[in-house]
Amino acid sequence: MPGVVLIFVDVDGPLIPFKARAVRRAGGASGEPAADRGNPLLDRLDPEDGRRLLALGGQLVWATTWMAQANEVVSPRLGLPELPVVEWPDEDEDEDVAGGLHWKTVFLTRWAAGRPFVWLDDETTDADRRWVMANHPGRALVHRVDPYAGLSEADFSEVRRWLETV
Repeated sequence: MPGVVLIFVDVDGPLIPFKARAVRRAGGASGEPAADRGNPLLDRLDPEDGRRLLALGGQLVWATTWMAQANEVVSPRLGLPELPVVEWPDEDEDEDVAGGLHWKTVFLTRWAAGRPFVWLDDETTDADRRWVMANHPGRALVHRVDPYAGLSEADFSEVRRWLETV
């Protein structure tokens, strides 16, 4: 899959917004694992996000501190298959983050290994965009999602427009 665009997806903020959404909820589905019933934030997942993410056509990759738990808890609620997961380095292995870079920026860029990628996160800034443009040989879209609203149709539209140019 070397030509496929990677789509790095964060969970908290983009998929689980800080404010509840007025949408059909994914958290009340039958067959919900008993261990997950106690997490009310899962009710903020929008099942349509899974369909919309899959429709982008890239290789979805979890880029979240949920790590493998995203496949166990989030994927089934969104109708997503098991996705690759970015395994973050231990803190002591992490480089010093300078210049306002997000702690994920350098690692995700290395993980992409020159392939084009989209990064959907709520904590990225212009510093991350500039760093990726200067240090990543492939095309990249570092897209900040409003953490209070979560992924919106405007976010998906921007990603689709960008993907058309790759």
